Amino acid sequence: MTLRDRFAPERLIAAACEEAGSDDFGAEGWRPGLHRLTDGLINDARLSDIGVEIAHLDIMRALKNRLGVTAWRRRHPEIATKPVAAPIFIVGQPRTGTTILYDLLAQDPALRAPLTWEVDEPCPVPQPATYHDDPRIAHTQASIDMSEQIMPGFLAFHPMGALVGQECVRITAGEFVSMIFSVQYRLPNYYRWLLYEADHAGAYRYHRMFLQHLQSGVPGQWLLKSPAHLWQLDTLLAEYPDALIVQTHRDPLNVISSIAALTHHLRRMCSEESSIAECAAQSYEEIAVGLEREMALRDSGAVPAERVIDVQYSDFVNDPWTTIKDIYQRLDRELRPEAEEKMRGFLAAHPGDGGRGRYTWSDTGLAAGEVRERVRAYQHRYAVPTETLR
Repeated sequence: MTLRDRFAPERLIAAACEEAGSDDFGAEGWRPGLHRLTDGLINDARLSDIGVEIAHLDIMRALKNRLGVTAWRRRHPEIATKPVAAPIFIVGQPRTGTTILYDLLAQDPALRAPLTWEVDEPCPVPQPATYHDDPRIAHTQASIDMSEQIMPGFLAFHPMGALVGQECVRITAGEFVSMIFSVQYRLPNYYRWLLYEADHAGAYRYHRMFLQHLQSGVPGQWLLKSPAHLWQLDTLLAEYPDALIVQTHRDPLNVISSIAALTHHLRRMCSEESSIAECAAQSYEEIAVGLEREMALRDSGAVPAERVIDVQYSDFVNDPWTTIKDIYQRLDRELRPEAEEKMRGFLAAHPGDGGRGRYTWSDTGLAAGEVRERVRAYQHRYAVPTETLR
């Protein structure tokens, strides 16, 4: 079977419908994203044989999960009547401490993070009695372990686990409007469409549906995370007007070199042809646009100041507990002793991702002076310290 046949959208859709036993995908806004994604996988991604299989599995998972969530919702219409109340979103450039901050806050029993296993296999709805020993957990963990075997060192770059909170890009993959694809695969046309043209409103509607689905089994106040929200804060607040946003800040130049190294490492799982410089050029464009967009939204009032808590990466790294207590104060929440104890235990067990030494600015091929000038307004606005380039 040719690559074009393997990623033919209608063939993928038909296979997903047959496996799921349903053909109802809900709202139809997901199709343009699927067509752009598959076109990119065929023409731009330079997939290896194993990359073809991984990409096929990714698409089939997204399609079947969408079918499953839609069918469950149809059988249980009361799910749609339950609000997603005051969700907390951690956003910011990638590699700015969003993951460890998310993981620490997720130790609070009063907060509900979507775990990797339930995001990857949401049907049937997770239940409290089996939430930490559901058979799907072992299946999901085996897939994660396999990725480490395919590309040793990946989990040191970006720790993952079946029982760890998952990012929202894994959810919005079901709308095929998601940065998860343009990081994992070389998709120059797709990422520019995502950045400049795509309508993300449908992705956030599906995101809400997905959260309603999960919380119908295991309720709680949602704690969510993805750097990708930085580009769409107005769309996020249109869907979740009572959301609280925690935005992390760091020198964008070291962010660019770090995310370029991660992207390159990730793409090598699916392609024998990847370039750190190409990954860095994409990251630079995306990050510069994202920072400029979020500043404009905050200046215009589209993102009200009272809905955002700003966190300096340097402050968080140097004194995580002061940062966390400040966040709780801003959230008007009490940091209970049992929650703090769990957080301290988690941090002791996960002191860092060992990222130093894996990337240098010289690998990016970018001109530091040009990039520094473009991000100067961002650094000035948020008093972001300039770091020594690695």
